[in-house]
Amino acid sequence: MEPTPPAKSTTAPPPPPLLRRLVAIDTKLSQKIHILAKPFLPHFLLLLLELSADFRLFFPVALSLLLAPLLSPGPNPNPNPNSSPIQLLRPFLSPLLLGLLLDLALIGLIKFTVRRARPVYNKNMNVAVSVDHFSFPSGHASRVCFVAALFYLSAAALADALLHLRSTSPAFERWIVADQVKAVSVLVSVVWAWAAATSISRILLGRHFVSDVFAGACLGVLEGVVAFHFLRL
Repeated sequence: MEPTPPAKSTTAPPPPPLLRRLVAIDTKLSQKIHILAKPFLPHFLLLLLELSADFRLFFPVALSLLLAPLLSPGPNPNPNPNSSPIQLLRPFLSPLLLGLLLDLALIGLIKFTVRRARPVYNKNMNVAVSVDHFSFPSGHASRVCFVAALFYLSAAALADALLHLRSTSPAFERWIVADQVKAVSVLVSVVWAWAAATSISRILLGRHFVSDVFAGACLGVLEGVVAFHFLRL
């Protein structure tokens, strides 16, 4: 009777020593930042930043704005519908909508592949889908950096829409004192500041490690470039 062959091991091989060392440094640094900042920063503000970058908020808003001209009831009083603010923003809204879907798919795929657990000190997190139990990369960081990059690249379309609003609404013109180019520049700066604050808040809240946020931010900027050049309808 032949001897039974040994069973094959199903455990994954350990990561290389250098990778283990980098992960350990990343974990220790992230926890130290979380512990040092926790007593000083308002938890409510960090949670507000978290909610402001939620996909469940961004996608319906972008979809509603993109479809607004098609869903408006009654005859269109504007003789040139292509000059409406929504139509002028179409080069921005269409890549925003499709880019959000691209970001959702890529983040889910990478998280499911890498399967890095979230920090052990991450508490009271509202998980939308099961893949959100994984940490790498940060979906919030990728989403906000994608939006900020798209705002930056779409500055010309935003300026055209703002110019149209100023020419058709005296109240809007009084509200914005600067010209539309400067106003859009301020808007883009505010969006980048929001993106940076939201990304950093992921570490401060204990939701992610530093490397998760860095990788997510880089991915988001790359998605913004791809969406602007290839996903414009």
